[in-house]
Amino acid sequence: MHVPYPRLLVTRFADCFRFYAAVLPALTGADLDKGGPDGAYANWEADGRAVLVLFDRSAMASVLGTGDLPARPEPAQDAAMLVLRVDDVDKALALCLDAGGTPVLGATDRPEWGPGLRTAHLRDPEGHLVELQSY
Repeated sequence: MHVPYPRLLVTRFADCFRFYAAVLPALTGADLDKGGPDGAYANWEADGRAVLVLFDRSAMASVLGTGDLPARPEPAQDAAMLVLRVDDVDKALALCLDAGGTPVLGATDRPEWGPGLRTAHLRDPEGHLVELQSY
């Protein structure tokens, strides 16, 4: 069975590639399957399944014929969030920040969201919201 996976459309492809190449293996066990920092496409897989794909935003706009449309307005509320379940939120947050992530909200216990839940929120180099969570 094929399962859905996130494909992030990014403008700062090389920066995002370096960020995810640094954090995905440690946090998800995913390895780079295709692509590199200079390409318009890269994907990471774990156990033969896609975990995350990066795709250059202008390349996708070219395919769709939407290159003349503006990017989303800034600032704006987030429309999506990548959630990574990790063993240790504090260590995962440190790894992500060392790899170029920007902190949004530090590690916090969230019993109101679920028993034993701990989260942290950050942005990848492109500004996508990422939640780290552990139970």
